[in-house]
Amino acid sequence: MNALNHVVSSVFDALMAPFELMGDVWALIVVSCLFTVVALLLFKKISWQKGIKQAKDKIKGHMIAIRIYQDDLAIVGTSVLKVVVRNFQYLGLNFGPILPLFIPFALVVAQFVVRYAYAPLPVVDEARAAAMLPGAEGTTLIEIDLKDGRKDELSDLTVTLPPELKALSPLMHSALDGKAYQEVVATRAGTGEIEVLVGGKRVASKDVAAGDVKPRLMQPERVASQLEAILYPAEETIPSDSPVERISFHYPDRKLPFLMDGEFGMIMNFLIISMVFGILIIKPLKIQI
Repeated sequence: MNALNHVVSSVFDALMAPFELMGDVWALIVVSCLFTVVALLLFKKISWQKGIKQAKDKIKGHMIAIRIYQDDLAIVGTSVLKVVVRNFQYLGLNFGPILPLFIPFALVVAQFVVRYAYAPLPVVDEARAAAMLPGAEGTTLIEIDLKDGRKDELSDLTVTLPPELKALSPLMHSALDGKAYQEVVATRAGTGEIEVLVGGKRVASKDVAAGDVKPRLMQPERVASQLEAILYPAEETIPSDSPVERISFHYPDRKLPFLMDGEFGMIMNFLIISMVFGILIIKPLKIQI
């Protein structure tokens, strides 16, 4: 999965660079439209276009029969049954070819999320940070999950923070859940690594960004699961021999003009842009759907 994410990220870097000169919003819109064109052409290639058109035409024919012979219950009943059957056929002809497109859809959405959904941690000056308590506005909770079967190593787990972060609480261990927590605050701008150690040996790390820096890719979680890695392409998966399953914290939502913010916002932006543009070009591309 790491290799695939590297390839996809490199392709997106090259694809989006020229459009980002117009601004991130335009880059997101243009690339969403380009993906829509590619997805529709792929759908046209792998779907039975003639069968979809025939199913739609037969549904229309049965609907017309219901309208014309509305006083004949036998014809109406038969036509309604045929409409239901043809609708199932129509859905099957569309849904089957759409399934293979879910993977590229997830890859594209994940790229949009790690590029545009998050803002770096806010920076708090040293004087204010010294007086802050855990849970105050501007603080961040780091959460570390250990794998099932490795939770007994929790007592030996320690965390090393980068210079950009200041600890507001000691590292807390929850033996029952196999998790460790620490409240921190960013006191300077920059990028660094949160290091996780077990018995003094580094077993995992997590990138972190704070202040006015603008990393090309950012994500609030680093995971060990290859399946989940499709959603988190900004960092490689945690090594398989590590006892750590996940390292996570919260990034603020990044604000984009005219578009929705955050993870869910990026997904909705992509869906809405793609659907609207798809409706506009589906007839010129002569695609049955």
